[in-house]
Amino acid sequence: MNGNWLKVFLAAFFEVFWVIGLKHSETIWAWSGTVISIAISFYVLIMAGRKLPVGTVYAVFVGLGTAGTVIAEIAFFGEPFKMEKVLLVGLLLVGVVGLKLVTKDDEPEGAES
Repeated sequence: MNGNWLKVFLAAFFEVFWVIGLKHSETIWAWSGTVISIAISFYVLIMAGRKLPVGTVYAVFVGLGTAGTVIAEIAFFGEPFKMEKVLLVGLLLVGVVGLKLVTKDDEPEGAES
């Protein structure tokens, strides 16, 4: 996996924080963290999209962000655990991994130094 795909995963990681922040922020500090997470998430996503196919990057970003948000809501915010929801998130992740596996990078491995 090259650095551009790591950027997509990093962008999705920060997406989870800003999505949760949009729902749960109540203080200026929480809102500040949400805004910073949005900025980092989209900046890193744009950087990855310069070297990888944008459609695939966005699909992977949204899929990972959705899965992460659902898992975080269940783990930290008392969202009820439903097996159907977990199975569907698992199916979503299988699709995300499949997209990543069938997508060719614009530059060969090791070309980015």
